[in-house]
Amino acid sequence: VQLVESGGGLVQAGGSLRLSCTASGIMFSFSINGMGWYRQAPGKERELVAILTRGGSTNYVDSVKGRFTISRDNAKSTVTLQMNSLKPEDTAVYYCYADVGMGNSRNTYWGQGTQVTVSS
Repeated sequence: VQLVESGGGLVQAGGSLRLSCTASGIMFSFSINGMGWYRQAPGKERELVAILTRGGSTNYVDSVKGRFTISRDNAKSTVTLQMNSLKPEDTAVYYCYADVGMGNSRNTYWGQGTQVTVSS
């Protein structure tokens, strides 16, 4: 399984960015239990930003609620994070993840990370 991210970059505060993550090597899309995004800022621990489950439930860290939206395209095994009203504190490396499989075959996969920098 490989996760390929795109869409990071530099933006001014108040601007928007759209991150995408496409999973390959997964035989059946229904085997994806959930996909989402974590982020890690310098000197800080990695934190969950947003998650989208197979059933369509979403969860966001409080600091991004109302500004970020996670969505998916099942046919393309792609999850997207639309980030609006960006703030300097959103600056971090954003990592896509996928929770795939069940039982002993359940695994979590990670993308390589994409840098998001928000200037003040």
